[in-house]
Amino acid sequence: MRKTILALLTFALFAGVFHFIPAFSRHEPARTPAPAPASASAPAPAPAPAPLAAADSDTGFLIDRSGALIPFYAALERVEAKQPGAVVRILHFGDSPVTADQITADVRSLLQERFGDAGHGFVLAAKPWAWYGHRGVDVQGKGWKIQPASQARAADGLHGLGGVSFTGPTGASSRFRLDTPHQRVELMYLKQPGGGSLTARAAGAELAVVSSEAPEKEAGFTTIPLPADCREIELVVTSGPFRIFGASFEKDGPGVRYHSLGVNGGQVQMVVRYFEAAHWAEEIRHQRPDLIVVNYGTNESVFPGYVNSLYAGELREAIRRIHAAVPGVSVLIMSPMDRGQRDGSEIVTVPILPRLVEIQRTVAAETGCAFFNTFQAMGGEGTMARWYVARPRLVTADYMHPFPAGAKQVGSLFEQGLCDGYRRFQAQRMRMNLAQARGLR
Repeated sequence: MRKTILALLTFALFAGVFHFIPAFSRHEPARTPAPAPASASAPAPAPAPAPLAAADSDTGFLIDRSGALIPFYAALERVEAKQPGAVVRILHFGDSPVTADQITADVRSLLQERFGDAGHGFVLAAKPWAWYGHRGVDVQGKGWKIQPASQARAADGLHGLGGVSFTGPTGASSRFRLDTPHQRVELMYLKQPGGGSLTARAAGAELAVVSSEAPEKEAGFTTIPLPADCREIELVVTSGPFRIFGASFEKDGPGVRYHSLGVNGGQVQMVVRYFEAAHWAEEIRHQRPDLIVVNYGTNESVFPGYVNSLYAGELREAIRRIHAAVPGVSVLIMSPMDRGQRDGSEIVTVPILPRLVEIQRTVAAETGCAFFNTFQAMGGEGTMARWYVARPRLVTADYMHPFPAGAKQVGSLFEQGLCDGYRRFQAQRMRMNLAQARGLR
């Protein structure tokens, strides 16, 4: 317990450092890259609604009046019916709590308990930050040049699915230890002129040699079967340079595979300004997602000028890029948690946060996305003040990053919202089937 608390306090301390990095200073987010395309100022076109009506689709703090989640619910239905090989793939993009696999780990666990376990999903090739983690997977790396999109970003904007690029010379390595055996691992890397090679090993045996040599830069994907009962995999660069983004650990379905894709200091502007659009789209398409969760806002909440001027347009542009990459996919905008700050002797909610959450709700409706109001679900304004004085304490001294018990509460609320929506989807389908059957009599 003492080690856990120290790690979280270190996490909170270092996370605060990003308010002093120019790109995240209190004056304004960085604007050096080219501005977002002109289309960012207009609402993105919503995907065509699924045939099933979206009536009566709001479940507590989950709003889905356009029926955005119907394809996701249909995928869950196939998994629940135990169709062979059926897998529901969820991509959850977010900021520092997500990079520590907070909230996402609890949602993953609850969904897999109900629908089946299709694997841990995406894990970065090494720890860009001491607090990076993925519950059930221990990752250790050495020798890598690490470039997160939120900080020392790659000049070409190629950051892979998880938002971090790792370039290794000969001898750079990564080791993954898993809590349960998986059937395979998919490596995600960059093919490029002069690209080197990497060897995957397990239990002292060579599993595969992966070459990244190619005439031009392009996304690379290699799936490697794992031995039975394999719980430790090592990747070693045998000839550099080799540029890798991460690895996805997978089990056969039916079940849920929940990818936690958090970047410390992450914001919507990072997606729009620092992710090379075509590359990011290809990384998303390759995963064949059933649901994409866009969970930013905490880091934007100390920039009222940005929130009131540019934020809505950049959020629309991020959603437009997702819809263009995977038309018809279910997309959900998940609001940030409450965030507190000191006002004399009191802890109060950051003033612009309710406005930011309202912008997210509006953009979700305009762009054909579902919306989950995390802020209100956990209690609304003043929640972090209550969490800080709670026993046991639920949030760290920055009034922003939850302790595990707090993260579990939020994860449980989100999973409950998704499952309540799924149950209503099933009930509505049953009513429609009954009505159709009566009409045929």
